[in-house]
Amino acid sequence: MLLTSVMVVLREVLEVALLLSVLLATTRMLDLRARWFYIALLLGGFAAIVYGENLTRVSQAINGTGQELLNAGILITIYILLIIVTTLLLLNWRKQQYHLPIIQGAMLLAVTLAIMREGSEVYVYLTSFWLHPPLLPSVIIGALLGAGIGYSLGALLYYFLCGLSPKYTLMTSCILLTILAAGMILQASQLFIQANLLPGQEPLWDSSQLLREDSIPGQLLFAIAGYEATPTPLEVMVYAGSIFLMLGVLGGFYYRCSRD
Repeated sequence: MLLTSVMVVLREVLEVALLLSVLLATTRMLDLRARWFYIALLLGGFAAIVYGENLTRVSQAINGTGQELLNAGILITIYILLIIVTTLLLLNWRKQQYHLPIIQGAMLLAVTLAIMREGSEVYVYLTSFWLHPPLLPSVIIGALLGAGIGYSLGALLYYFLCGLSPKYTLMTSCILLTILAAGMILQASQLFIQANLLPGQEPLWDSSQLLREDSIPGQLLFAIAGYEATPTPLEVMVYAGSIFLMLGVLGGFYYRCSRD
């Protein structure tokens, strides 16, 4: 039960921790106040508890697909917000102090939604053991270990980004945010498949023998890039398309700004 708790919480925490690390590093690069971060933690934590308490009702909505559709909507919204953040980050490299309140607002909303989605899963998992006192200590210890590993990796990424020059911090952050955003769109497509809104297909390959999804490296790669050991052709197309779309938007805005 201890190891299971570690892996469950690590899976939910890692993606948020990496997203937070990149956004906080860009906040420092732009010399912004981190007040948005503390507000997002409070709002996200509160929203996670509310969502977790009402998860059964949400799951039963829309013919039993409410949870899948809501989570997919959250992931797509975060993807759009990250496009806004990365676009404005690039524009700020050319024009100082360019729409900084919009950047902060997009960061706040993206982190709030990410914490709400992942935090609700952790909340439901932990509260399911309240009625099983003998298992509770190992579950809590495992959860703390999983959260500690996730946020330690996030801290390492944050200090790595902060140690780079501003130019390379910007470049690396935009690349990481693009990959994280594409992973979220991949997860959204998987949720649509579960809700029978997209067709299920045979996998293109199976890399589980090389790297299992439930291993710590697999969890890390899942959090960073949406790693899937058995992706279908549709999932591969969605993932690649989301990357090219984001890069196209970034490139278009940057080219237009460089000509002004």
